[in-house]
Formats: sequence, structure tokens, C-alpha cells
Amino acid sequence: MRRPLLSIKQILTWIDAFYASCGRWPHRDDGRIPGSLGETWCAVDQALTKRWRGLSYRSSLAQLLQEKRGVRHRLRLPRLDTKLILQWADEHHQRTRFWPTSVSGNVLSVKGETWSAIDRALRNGSRGLPDGSSLAKLLHAKRGVRTTYNMPPLTERMILRWAKAHHRKTDYWPARDIGSIHEAPEETWGRINTSLINGHRGLPGGSSLAQLLTKVVGYRNHKSLPPLTIQQILKWADEYVQRLGRWPTHLSGSIDGSSGETWGGLHAALSRGNRGLPGGSSLYQVLRKYRGVPRYRPKGKLALSA
Repeated sequence: MRRPLLSIKQILTWIDAFYASCGRWPHRDDGRIPGSLGETWCAVDQALTKRWRGLSYRSSLAQLLQEKRGVRHRLRLPRLDTKLILQWADEHHQRTRFWPTSVSGNVLSVKGETWSAIDRALRNGSRGLPDGSSLAKLLHAKRGVRTTYNMPPLTERMILRWAKAHHRKTDYWPARDIGSIHEAPEETWGRINTSLINGHRGLPGGSSLAQLLTKVVGYRNHKSLPPLTIQQILKWADEYVQRLGRWPTHLSGSIDGSSGETWGGLHAALSRGNRGLPGGSSLYQVLRKYRGVPRYRPKGKLALSA
């Protein structure tokens, strides 16, 4: 049976109806065309390609969408040049205060263009560009933008100098999630931590910001606290009772003569079994077992019973 003739006007009518219904443009694999008499998008694409069924020039569904509706054809993308890419990057920086990267999504001023596609074209040498570059390399060469691959080297001495300056200003040691470094605004503690872990920028690797501060300045890294023993806990408790005339509780605060330990921290480690302790105990239970401390009640309960 001979198939009916087609026209560009009829195909565009189906295309527009599909877009109005589905919110996207049709593809040759989208099956039957709603509102037609058994037509499929694949058959239409084939008729356009072969100039069948009364169509007068060779095309395709994707090419027709590009010519008549401005839809980007992935095999016929417009040519690029570095001047145009830099213009888009400057606009991105002006509007967002950040330079684009390959994961920055859509180019703000160009419909259908993405930074990942631009980066890929720079790397592969497609769309009229020479190969062997990248978005990061282009922005570094033409705009001086720092990236992971072209940042200056670091040393532990430099990091410690910035950390000590941070401590003098805030009375706290820096952590990886607190943002930029005052003495080096283009650096962040998060990137410093990553470089220490992975061995980037001249660092040996296998460390972290917390481990470096622990090793050099005695900073307490809550993820790698030193082990505890019952003997050490009892020693601190004996010193406490000799000094104050009463036994400590989990509310007694910091432990004098220790490196940042607290009685609450010891109590939690005894309860949970952290830091080399067996767990299932408490500060009171240890003192009662090894020092014969009598049972006591919190002051609030004594007041209620009175």
C-alpha cells in the first residue's frame, strides 16, 4: 500500500503539537505521532533522509528541527573560538562572581550551550578549536584563574603559619569546613585539607589538616583521640580528690594536667567503649569499683525527696 505524501508544513505541525504536549522536541525513536494516521517519527525521519513521499530535499528530523525551530543538532553544533568562550566566561564571572568550570551547567547568555560541552570541545579539538586544552587551562592562560592543576606549591610550614595566625585571631584552630584563609584569600582550608590527604601541590600526602595540627601544635582531633586506660582515669581521679576533697563526676569539666580531656569525655568513652575502653560502664561505676566511692544522688533528686 502506497504511503500518503508528506510536506514540511505537515511535519512541522506534528512537531509543534508534540512540543506543546510533551514539553520537548521529538526524536526519531519517539514512536507513533499523535494525531496522525499511523505515522511514526522514525518513518518521517527516513522520508526526510531519502527524499521519499513527495519531499523535495534531503534532510532529517534533527536537521529540520535545527533549521525551522532552532533546536541544536548535536552533529552540527556551531563553531567556537577562544575569544567567544572568554566573552561568555567574563559574563559568567560578572554575574556570579565565580569563574565557570566544567560543572557550572548552562552558559548563562547562550541557550543550549553548556560549560561541560565547551570543556569537551577544548579537550578534543572539535567545533573549530585546537585540541589539548581545557576550560581550566584557557582561563588560567588568559584570565589568570587558579585551578586544582595550576595552584602554587604548599609546604607544611606555610600551612602551620596560616593556622597559627587563625588561632591568634579566633582562639580556635582551623577546620576544613570554615572557608577561606585570611592571610591567603584565594586558598580555603578545605582545599588545604584535600592537598594534605592526596599529596597535591608538593605535599607528601597521607595526612590531613587535623592530623598536621595534632602532630605539631597538640590540637585534639576528635576522630583520632589518644587511647585511654582505667589506670590513667584513676590517676586523674586521685589527683582531683587530693586537690578538691571530693570525687569527680561527669559534670566536673576539664581535667587539669591533661591535654584537653574532660570528665564528660571520659564518661562517654567508658559508656560507649571508645578509645580502647571496653564500654558499658561509667565514670561513677569505675570509681565505685576501684576506689569504693559511695552511691550518690544528684542534688535535684535530693531536693525533691526532701
